[in-house]
Amino acid sequence: MDDEQKKDETTEGQDEGAQDQGDRAAGPVSDSGLSLPGESSESSPPAAEAPEQEPSEEGGGDEGSSEEVAEDPVAEEVTAPEADQEVVEEAEEPAQEPKAEAPKAEEKKDVIPGADLEPILVEPDKPELSAEEKARLEAEEEEKARREAELAATEETDSAAASRAPAKMEKGARFLATGKRKSAIARVTILPGNGKIEVNKRDLAEFFPRPLHQTMAKQPLAVSGYEGNVDIRVRVHGGGISGQAGAVRHGIARALTEIDSELRGDLKRRGFLTRDARVKERRKAGLKKARKRPQFSKR
Repeated sequence: MDDEQKKDETTEGQDEGAQDQGDRAAGPVSDSGLSLPGESSESSPPAAEAPEQEPSEEGGGDEGSSEEVAEDPVAEEVTAPEADQEVVEEAEEPAQEPKAEAPKAEEKKDVIPGADLEPILVEPDKPELSAEEKARLEAEEEEKARREAELAATEETDSAAASRAPAKMEKGARFLATGKRKSAIARVTILPGNGKIEVNKRDLAEFFPRPLHQTMAKQPLAVSGYEGNVDIRVRVHGGGISGQAGAVRHGIARALTEIDSELRGDLKRRGFLTRDARVKERRKAGLKKARKRPQFSKR
């Protein structure tokens, strides 16, 4: 009997413990010890929702990551050909562009910057000249222009004037003459030869570097037709270069008249036999120049 009573007590204790656990899980208990249906229904959902939301968020995160992971290969597969095409286009363009632009770059290098611009001449500052000096320079320029014009005119007529054949000269013959111009004196010797002219043992072009003086000295030969048929030796001294050239011309003209007297008319008409004795007048004491006097002041 005692054993049966103990079994009954243990079973009752187990039933009471199971009920208590059911009541705790069901909801709060009122003062009377009974659970309220309204309270249990309102309070139970939050407990049930909490575990449901967490796995959903975890699951949603996993799904999003899985979708992203799934989409990445597709994006890579789609973009990979485009990237390859861009790389191919970039590789092709540089190969074509240098061929078209290379000559342009070379042309730009060959062009000198500022080659099309006109240079600006900057004249150095010169001291102001007085009225007398200006007049003197103008007179010199006019004289040079007149001489050049005369020489040009005589050169045109020289070719037509030398129609007569030069006279024959014996071997070893010599013809001497003296020419003068201003204060220059030239002693001329004409010999049969090939047209060589020496002035003070120097070539004519070396002694008279200016073409004007060279043509002036050879004018009588060109008019008479003896140019290239005789050799001439000249010794000249005194005066300047222009005066020495005039003296050589005067001496050659005189020597040609010794060879052929019929040349005198042509040489005289051109003024080659006339001694040009015009010399600059010397300065006198008490005057500023040859004839210029200082201004008179009464007081």
